[in-house]
Amino acid sequence: MEKVSKMNKGMIMQVIRLKSDLPEEELLEKAKEREPQFQAIPGLLQKYYVKMDQAGHYGGIYIWDSIESLKSFGQSELAASIPKAYQVVSAPEIEMLDVLFQLRN
Repeated sequence: MEKVSKMNKGMIMQVIRLKSDLPEEELLEKAKEREPQFQAIPGLLQKYYVKMDQAGHYGGIYIWDSIESLKSFGQSELAASIPKAYQVVSAPEIEMLDVLFQLRN
């Protein structure tokens, strides 16, 4: 999370790539069950659930209103529960990006 402290104060895009041992249907079912918890996160403007081109590889693209919201989520029980809930095989790849501007509101 060292990168996080160097980010601007505006919107942040967080891209997480992971490998899961769950079959796709089960992974989607888990994601849908947990959807209300993610909808309730303060500062999370949007989350995209994505499937990568390799079997068993998925991701989440989060749009945060600020670095503070992202940090707060990172310290939450919900964030800590992700690896177990989705049976993540190894440490996920995480990329942080400053959003310069958006095309649409």
